[in-house]
Amino acid sequence: MDLGIAGKTALVCGASKGLGYGCAEALVREGVNVLIVARGAEALAQAAKKLEAAAAAHGSVVKPWVKHVAADITTTEGRTAVFALQKDFDIVVTNAGGPPPGDFRDWDREAWIKAVDANMLTPIELIKATVDGMAGRGFGRIVNITSSSVKAPIDILGLSNGARSGLTGFVAGVARSGIAAKGVTLNNLLPGSFDTDRLKGTMAGAAKKSGQDFDTVWESRKKNIPAKRFGTPEEFGAICAFLCSVQAGYLTGQNVLADGGAYPGTY
Repeated sequence: MDLGIAGKTALVCGASKGLGYGCAEALVREGVNVLIVARGAEALAQAAKKLEAAAAAHGSVVKPWVKHVAADITTTEGRTAVFALQKDFDIVVTNAGGPPPGDFRDWDREAWIKAVDANMLTPIELIKATVDGMAGRGFGRIVNITSSSVKAPIDILGLSNGARSGLTGFVAGVARSGIAAKGVTLNNLLPGSFDTDRLKGTMAGAAKKSGQDFDTVWESRKKNIPAKRFGTPEEFGAICAFLCSVQAGYLTGQNVLADGGAYPGTY
């Protein structure tokens, strides 16, 4: 399927690896120009090289370009660096690492502010900076990578549950405002368990805490997923690319859950 977005320009956050990279790669393969941002300069540069190879292999006469900037998108300085390199975007994929797990009794005000700043206020700032330009051009796609914990809260992820749920409520209102009639959609993409470094780190922590070996914990987690496997960044990226497509123009204000069937509810 031709998604109709070749030649569009996208900002993809947290794109040096994992789910963010999966989204960037899927967009490049559709002929989208991408600016990727992440904090780790070395990993980001390596990611950019891989994306440039994908861009070079694109079948169109005009090859998509790839730019990258090492910055912390959760800061004003980081966002300024991004918009200094590229002002207007047709597609924005927001993504920031989730806050640490723990007991809510141990979290002080600073911990909460940091979580809300990264996982709620930063996406809102990016939306605010780009949505009117999208509306003026008659096309825009904003995809926020949140978490399946928005749909099914996890007790030790209270910081994430709270901050990301706040973003979800905000997006629900904005998506249904006047921009909906101007070709701009806002949706949230909720990952469950995907085979990423973050998941491996979480599983390593769980193994250490339980006294079990890593492989035992890893396999046990997979057995609790109806699909009996973890998702891949590539298939996550494909979902993201579809949400950015012209075909998805009537899909807005939604929370798209990708979790291999792990969520047990009907709605």
